Amino acid sequence: MVNPPTPHRTIEAQLRQHLASLGLFGDPDCWVPLSGGRSNRLWRVQANGKTCVVKLFAASDDNPLFPNTPTAEAQLLTHLAGTGLAPRLIAAKATPLGQVIVYSHVDGASWSENPEPVARALRRLHDQPVPHGLPHAADGAAALVRQTRRILSLCPSQDSTTLSALIPAGGPDRSSESRLLHGDCVPGNIIVSHTGVTLIDWQCPAVGDPVHDLAVFLSPAMQQVYRGAPLTPDQIARFQDAYDDPETVKRYKSLAPWFHLRMAAYCLWRVANGAMDYRRAFVLEQAAFGA
Repeated sequence: MVNPPTPHRTIEAQLRQHLASLGLFGDPDCWVPLSGGRSNRLWRVQANGKTCVVKLFAASDDNPLFPNTPTAEAQLLTHLAGTGLAPRLIAAKATPLGQVIVYSHVDGASWSENPEPVARALRRLHDQPVPHGLPHAADGAAALVRQTRRILSLCPSQDSTTLSALIPAGGPDRSSESRLLHGDCVPGNIIVSHTGVTLIDWQCPAVGDPVHDLAVFLSPAMQQVYRGAPLTPDQIARFQDAYDDPETVKRYKSLAPWFHLRMAAYCLWRVANGAMDYRRAFVLEQAAFGA
């Protein structure tokens, strides 16, 4: 008896057929599902002697911190062409299954240990020209507090009530920085190869204070979820030194309590939506706030 195809395989077959009808692929040699994406479905595809990634965007889950915007990703891959900071865009298409982008496969591994190349890549990114139309990241303590309270309002629980009571008053003002931000520079979105560091998953870029990207990368929660452990004090210090911008690092340190609380709130939202691996991440982020 032949087992019926799984929903994932059915979607893959439909997507292969549709992309072939658009002339993107003839008869691909192989489609291999990739496990890296937490929101979207991805495949590594070998066709015509080349390797690329096909990314099928999920319907929006109204993520309060990391939006999932296919047009933004296509825009940024185009904008950063030739820099090595992002993969090369091959196509962006609307399909009956959802929005799809196709980009060149980066032959490397997800980042795991040495933070210095990541810091240098982020510094390069933050010095790139900023394209039009990007949303602005929360800037300053007051904006971070508003964002944190909005996230907490989506996950009412005793933990969210406790966390809300910890939010400090005052804090650093707006920086008015207008730098290009990746927005989601977690370990799973950082590929290390022989050519250097490439950032993937550009679905939530923004413009604003570069400390936002530093906070996401240094977040104990994000390191725990994607790498299995927070950064050590030595790794944090090496990252901050390699970023080579003392004023930005100083500003990050002054805003770190607000970033930790915002990420803790996000972890509660993820737990409330069934991602139980974020429970440990919440504990770590809350502990970092109190450090």
